[in-house]
Amino acid sequence: MIRNPKERDDIEVGLKVNIVLKKDQRTNKLTQGIVKKLLTNSSYHPHGIKVQLEDGQVGRVKEIL
Repeated sequence: MIRNPKERDDIEVGLKVNIVLKKDQRTNKLTQGIVKKLLTNSSYHPHGIKVQLEDGQVGRVKEIL
């Protein structure tokens, strides 16, 4: 199954993902981590679902690894 980083149902706690932090949105620099918490409540977001990683960083999911 292919997971879509823009669909909330495809992202779950414990997944390894690449996110874009707010400060990196212009450069699209990716940060890798494990999802601790989903922060977007809607089922879909065009820029990616916002999550908090286990290390506390917050950003939008760009890739699910």
